[in-house]
Amino acid sequence: MRILLDGMGGDNAPQEIVKGAVLAAEQIEDEIVIIGREAAIRKELKRNKYKGERITVVDAQEEITMHDSPVKAIREKKDSSLVVGLNMLKEGQGDLFVSAGNTGALIVGARLLLGRIRGIDRPALASIYPDMVNMQPCLLVDAGASAESKAQNLLEYGLMGSIYIEKVWGRKNPRVGLVNLGTEESKGTSVTKDAYQRLSASQLNFVGNVEAREIPRGACDVIVCDGFVGNVVLKLTEGVSLTIFKLVKNALMENLKSKIGGVLVKGQLGKLKNEFDYEEYGGAPVLGVNGPVMKMHGSSTATAVKNAIIRGIPYAREDVVSIIRDEMLALDVIEEELG
Repeated sequence: MRILLDGMGGDNAPQEIVKGAVLAAEQIEDEIVIIGREAAIRKELKRNKYKGERITVVDAQEEITMHDSPVKAIREKKDSSLVVGLNMLKEGQGDLFVSAGNTGALIVGARLLLGRIRGIDRPALASIYPDMVNMQPCLLVDAGASAESKAQNLLEYGLMGSIYIEKVWGRKNPRVGLVNLGTEESKGTSVTKDAYQRLSASQLNFVGNVEAREIPRGACDVIVCDGFVGNVVLKLTEGVSLTIFKLVKNALMENLKSKIGGVLVKGQLGKLKNEFDYEEYGGAPVLGVNGPVMKMHGSSTATAVKNAIIRGIPYAREDVVSIIRDEMLALDVIEEELG
């Protein structure tokens, strides 16, 4: 495997990106190619005392910032680490592209440079979501690539999410749920009602509508919704979890008795906190484009970079993109039947 890593993407580039690559190189035998300003990247490799042969550097002098217009940046910044990396993936010079850069630019770039899988109307961003009952990760699709989706898009999200979580996370026959304001088939908008019918008619293990309060309780393995709802769910969960952990910490620091209790439960609280920590899961796959692409959080540290690289390897090795491409043929039949 040859992993292409955006060395200039994110708030902590290139320091944390390079450090994460070095950490990953200690655990895998695959080659890592860091793309970006060569002098700066080699300086960080030296700082991290890396002397191995599995990390190489490809020079790219431009950088797409978080403030750049996605379409304009992709078209004008040809020598940016993001564009160079996507083009290398397209040309077969790598098996996986990982970036913590501008989300919009990454999705637009993947769509324009790699192209959509035939039959996929809109690529989706899939994010890991913690199941706090079974203590295992679920997959939320879409996490913010498209604010609005059609019923057919939601069916595609369910299909792509099922393939990904089965091949990458080893979840057999994953349960697919549609986020809605009630569990009844008749609930929701015209789009969600239509999507319900399409998901029901598919070969997916569709468990029906799922209310938001049931998502953290493991109601399904693949959580399907449009990007607006998905992003709100993720941000709200993140905010609530951080607030709860802060309140618990404050309560445990009130007096000597509570501090002693805090010491006793410290290990369990740390384990629980990790379930909500995006760095433990690394990155989110961009599904629906002709190439494996992983998006990391913009503020990713070396730990998140390392985990994104390691988690991205089975995404490429299991050839998830080709499986999605093949499965889209079956959806054409369903679409014709439902009109």
